[in-house]
Amino acid sequence: MAQPARHHRNPLAAVSSVLNSDGRPHPVENSLVAATLVLGAVAFVTAQFHHLHLISSWTGLAGVVSGLWGQMISATTAERFALVIGLGAAAVGLFLGMAHGGPFGGVLG
Repeated sequence: MAQPARHHRNPLAAVSSVLNSDGRPHPVENSLVAATLVLGAVAFVTAQFHHLHLISSWTGLAGVVSGLWGQMISATTAERFALVIGLGAAAVGLFLGMAHGGPFGGVLG
């Protein structure tokens, strides 16, 4: 069956329509998706530098927690897909940050 194409003038509306594929708004779930993607990207990028292990450890931990919570309450497949991408990046950042010095940077140990 042919469906009409939707033209979005606002890029945020286009992303929202992809994540809300069931036609209902999910503001909490979409916020967790955005937070997980941003935290995962920051953790992954900062994990590539040895001296930024504090940032990568803490943002990775926050990204993993927000991603797991988002997985528990997600409503659509698109939300789950984006959460898995962000969660993987956050986990890699967390693990590399832990390998480079951990979340406390030798202060407590």
